[in-house]
Amino acid sequence: MPSAFSHAFVAIAIGSSSDRIRIFKILLIGSICAAIPDLDAIGFQMGIPYDSLFGHRGITHSFFFSFFLALLVMKLFFTNEIIKGKKWVGLFLYFFLATASHPILDMFTNGGLGVALFAPFSNHRYFFAFRPVKVAPLSVEGFFTTRGWEVFKSELLWIWVPCIVYMLLVTTFRKRK
Repeated sequence: MPSAFSHAFVAIAIGSSSDRIRIFKILLIGSICAAIPDLDAIGFQMGIPYDSLFGHRGITHSFFFSFFLALLVMKLFFTNEIIKGKKWVGLFLYFFLATASHPILDMFTNGGLGVALFAPFSNHRYFFAFRPVKVAPLSVEGFFTTRGWEVFKSELLWIWVPCIVYMLLVTTFRKRK
């Protein structure tokens, strides 16, 4: 898995696509949505097997979970929006994409058992054939090691630089309009 910082940064990059989304509260919630799927890592301490539906990269890394987390966020934080109105749909889509970006990024990593994108309907785990991102350590201490430095460099190259380029392109095209 990439670090929580990289997952959050991807959510911010996605949010840069819309003028409506570039509000701090929305970007903060989107960043949290992008990091939430890794809460399933507590299953390791609870004895839940990695390859279980409720194990790491299981149901919380699915499109199903992304959909329901986006609905929950809309219910909790955006109750004043007209359901299925243009702004509601835009915000829902942003929170869905922010959350769904997490398993997609994880599919680019070089470790683990893959991602259960279609849970709970299938627990089959997926990876992309191209997996350049080094899998991040699960502990904070792990980031302050040689391996942590290697993870940081791979995330910088394969996640942060493309996101920055994307945000610069969005800004450039927005200014031209």
